[in-house]
Amino acid sequence: MTTLTSPAQQRSRLFWLKPLAFVLVAVIGLYYVKWSPYYLKSFVAASNHSIGGSIIDDHAQEPLAAALAYAQVYFLAIWKAAVLGVILGSLVQVLIPRDWLLRAFGQAGMGSTVRGGLFALPGMMCSCCAAPVVAGLRRQQVSVGAALAFWMANPVLNPATLVFMGFVLGWGFTAVRLIAGVILVVGVSLYAQRISRPEVLPEAAVAAVEQASEPEQGPWFGRWMRSLWHLFWTTIPVYVLAVLVLGAARVWLFPHVDGAMGNSLLWLVPLAVVGTLFVIPTAAEIPIVQTLMTLGLGTAPAVALLMTLPSISLPSLLMLRKSFDTRVLVTVAVLTMAVGVITGLIGALVL
Repeated sequence: MTTLTSPAQQRSRLFWLKPLAFVLVAVIGLYYVKWSPYYLKSFVAASNHSIGGSIIDDHAQEPLAAALAYAQVYFLAIWKAAVLGVILGSLVQVLIPRDWLLRAFGQAGMGSTVRGGLFALPGMMCSCCAAPVVAGLRRQQVSVGAALAFWMANPVLNPATLVFMGFVLGWGFTAVRLIAGVILVVGVSLYAQRISRPEVLPEAAVAAVEQASEPEQGPWFGRWMRSLWHLFWTTIPVYVLAVLVLGAARVWLFPHVDGAMGNSLLWLVPLAVVGTLFVIPTAAEIPIVQTLMTLGLGTAPAVALLMTLPSISLPSLLMLRKSFDTRVLVTVAVLTMAVGVITGLIGALVL
């Protein structure tokens, strides 16, 4: 006897296929781009106590040459993760039910913020590659705190980076980065949530639940293409331009290091500012700091760079200019600099 499937059962199956498809794309993409390469890299870090040379150590003196050289090295290192970030940022808008996202990340409080940070840990992306996913989450009305925690936890609490850091710089540096990183991710996200414009989250969540039961407008593939194009157009061009500008500016941003710099506040604060604004691939802060410390950089500015270089960057701030209020992004940048300075001072005392 043939069993007929009712329209309601067919819709239920299709409903579950979309989230499963998102998970499948995320797992395959992250395995190819992040998990497998980082697993192999951990053995290199353990045996060589190094994960490669500094990305800023090519001695380019002319701004134009520095911009082109840095852009080439940088984009070769991150392009796969950047493509994956745009794909996931667009798919999260069409494959994950909006009410699911709001139930998990929609409230403006500690629980939602912590969940946002934990949700980021498997991603292990740099701030710029995570930015398109954050933009997609914000378009689904995920709370400011949860979205910021997801954004910053990706690079700051990256498990692979922490392992590399332990093998290359020592486990004391890893411990300081981990403790300060949790404070940075949770503390800054909660404070930024507090100063952001009020969000009527309960009503938004209720509306999302109601909309989830209504037929979606148009085929999902068409909606995905629109989301993909919008996300690409609002993030990638400004991203490329900002990387070129910072690549040229590194001629002046990173001065020649000598033993006289030490732990001087004269260098601690400027390097915390530079680290906050400059853009690097995932884990590139480790060989940068390793090289600079070999040349004479003190522990305090070194720790400040370890905190600020991966956390955020000017390109990632610009990529999210339409996702957060300007005062929220400025606050995040200033607080990141402050955490870098304070952690640098603490690191000089305990390391």
